[in-house]
Amino acid sequence: MKFLCFSDLHCDKDAARRLVHLADEIDVVIGAGDFANQHRGIADTIDILSAITKPSVLVPGNGETVDELREATADWPSASVLHGNGICIAGTEFWGVGGGIPVTPFGDWSYDFDEQQAADMLHGCPDHAVLVVHSPPRDTVDHDSAGRVRGSQAILESVRSRKPTLVVCGHIHSDWGKQVKVGPSIVLNAGPQGVVVTIDS
Repeated sequence: MKFLCFSDLHCDKDAARRLVHLADEIDVVIGAGDFANQHRGIADTIDILSAITKPSVLVPGNGETVDELREATADWPSASVLHGNGICIAGTEFWGVGGGIPVTPFGDWSYDFDEQQAADMLHGCPDHAVLVVHSPPRDTVDHDSAGRVRGSQAILESVRSRKPTLVVCGHIHSDWGKQVKVGPSIVLNAGPQGVVVTIDS
């Protein structure tokens, strides 16, 4: 199965148009959050992305809530918004958890969750699924511009125990485009330009 993975559009219309074009050649689109900027402008990118007819799996970032994302995608028939739940597409299981994890230093506007809340939302993730999260697993593709790790321990523990085939995240801009492996799992910090990943199903 061929995936087009992206994150952190932050209202970038040009990046959204590029993703629409790239989606023609793939099976499933994965959007790992932050379509908006601090709850503003979510329609700037979603209205463009809604031209994608391939199945699309989205999670909220810390810049929009799950309710805001669901409302914005109401007229995008092929999109599924996940947050503490999953979906099966063509025999492949997907599980999604959005928001900033752990709680960010950005203040009240940021849509954040602590590690225990994250663990609760990750609890139902099937083994060997595709895991879509806004925040990276800790000490993977989560190094900020000063080199500090900013990812989630709960997500890391879920990756170690559930062994997803692919983990798609974003959030930490300085590690956009980077991939690592945690055991058998590929962990990708996608970024806004779009990364195509092929996984044998």
